[in-house]
Amino acid sequence: MGMENLYKEVMSLNMMDDNDLKRDGARAFFEKLNFMKLPEYFNWASEIFEGLHVKERGSKNALIWADIATAENKTFTYQEFSFRGNQCLNKLRKAGVEKGDNMYMMVPIVPETWFASFACIKGGLVAVPTATTMTQRELEFRFAAYSPNVIIADAIYTDIIDLALQTTKMTPKIKLVLGEKKGWTSYADLVAEAVEAEAAKTRSSDLLFCFFTSGTTGLPKRVGHTATSYPLGHLSTSIMTGIRTDDIHHNLSAPGWAKWAWSSFFAPLNVGATASGFNFTVLDGNKYLTALTTHKISVFCAPPTAWRMFINLDTSKFDFSALRQSIGAGEPLNPEVITKWKKLTGTEIRDFYGQTESTAMIGNHPWMNGKMRSGSFGQPSFMYDVALMDDDGKEITVPNEPGHIVVKLDKWRAMGLFTEYIGSPEKMAGVFINNAYYTGDRATFDENGYWWFVGRSDDVIKSSDYRIGPFEVESALIEHPSVAESAIVGVPDPKRHQLVKAFIILKQGYEPSRELALQLFQHSIKILAKFKIPRIIEFVPLVPKTLSGKIRRVELRQQETERQENNIKGSKQEYFYEDFPELSSKKK
Repeated sequence: MGMENLYKEVMSLNMMDDNDLKRDGARAFFEKLNFMKLPEYFNWASEIFEGLHVKERGSKNALIWADIATAENKTFTYQEFSFRGNQCLNKLRKAGVEKGDNMYMMVPIVPETWFASFACIKGGLVAVPTATTMTQRELEFRFAAYSPNVIIADAIYTDIIDLALQTTKMTPKIKLVLGEKKGWTSYADLVAEAVEAEAAKTRSSDLLFCFFTSGTTGLPKRVGHTATSYPLGHLSTSIMTGIRTDDIHHNLSAPGWAKWAWSSFFAPLNVGATASGFNFTVLDGNKYLTALTTHKISVFCAPPTAWRMFINLDTSKFDFSALRQSIGAGEPLNPEVITKWKKLTGTEIRDFYGQTESTAMIGNHPWMNGKMRSGSFGQPSFMYDVALMDDDGKEITVPNEPGHIVVKLDKWRAMGLFTEYIGSPEKMAGVFINNAYYTGDRATFDENGYWWFVGRSDDVIKSSDYRIGPFEVESALIEHPSVAESAIVGVPDPKRHQLVKAFIILKQGYEPSRELALQLFQHSIKILAKFKIPRIIEFVPLVPKTLSGKIRRVELRQQETERQENNIKGSKQEYFYEDFPELSSKKK
């Protein structure tokens, strides 16, 4: 079977109106896909994007882009998209870039992000999405861990990148800039390149994506995906989102994260639909919904933070008649949000779950419309053999008993599962246990097979769709001369799901004060990306620890949850970021 036939099958499947037939068709499709032998070589860009979609729908829009602030609009057909991607690849090759090299991408939501991603896949380059919030120190860590061969960045980020390169003594083969910058090659120069490019001969197992992601301990891990685990693995995402070939799909997500690759790139482009992107700096709900309805978005995916904003707006002036499906992902979605959005738009938000390490794994599938349970995040995808394990590694088979979400590997290895934590065998050993992959999340399922999210098994903080490792924040704070020790946890918050809270033990000679809290907030702003900075600082004499001296963050989390549930006020030595007007001009 040619690989293009798999994608055609999904396209036909998503066009079905009968939910029972769609569900049964999806089950049969994955039963075949899960056990099929992969071809030795596979290049999604040339075989699927160009060989299938450009060939069959080259004049159809592949990408709609708009700038929220300026109202500028651009559209690109599948043929034009291919040409732009090929021009990028040709320029890179002239600079000596070869298959297996990597490309750091520190760019906002602009069309070039899609074209550069296409060039990486077609050329066999490893894409390294890099959040635009990165600080110099965070870039230095990444460059030292994975030396950059190519960098593409917006002009406003070039100074910090150059400083990080200078410190780490790294010299990429080429640096592409959106705009103009001395020592950088302007992306505008690519217009002179040929619009055709030969595809690299990529093996199905070749590494093509490297995502840096936070963990419980230590600095960010490098999650590796292959030429098949994302392009082919995201067929689970295409089916779970239910995107049809005639849809205009929109995902509210930034390019530096895996969710962008999931929902802004592969989910729509796998099935020949139209992807879209709206560039913005600060999320303005009214302007965003104006763009959404103006461009007649039919499938909309957003994180809970955005949904909570949208339901509190006056939506009577917006025409949602084009909106066919609404999708939520990133963190558990409150039932009342789902209910109110349905009243406003007539669409029910279908929540689903996955990780940087996977594709769409559990969710409210399209065939579950009208049958969803408020607050449940759905049922497992047929691509994954998902189960719950107790603390002793035994599978849980009875309803309503919380356990660890795992992907069993004894029958098949899910196509969308990542290959490895690059260069970290000890981290691999920590999640691949007894022929199962442990996600680090906990859940329950009920007697009808609906799954319910419980929380993280570890200490990773989920705030506004971001994952934050406590170790990174603790390491930054302890650099301040006043800090003897710090402990970071996530505390419940109705808007962001969790806020980063820092418990600070001061060195001898320092006393808790508002002035010192301000210094620590300012210190963290200089070092950490804006979504990682503490929003609450509490000075304490000690923190709970195990006998071996490890911080018991779980005890701190429980303490904070109980305090909120019982409306117990915090100590006099607790300070909130929002109470410091001196920080108003800083990152928020």
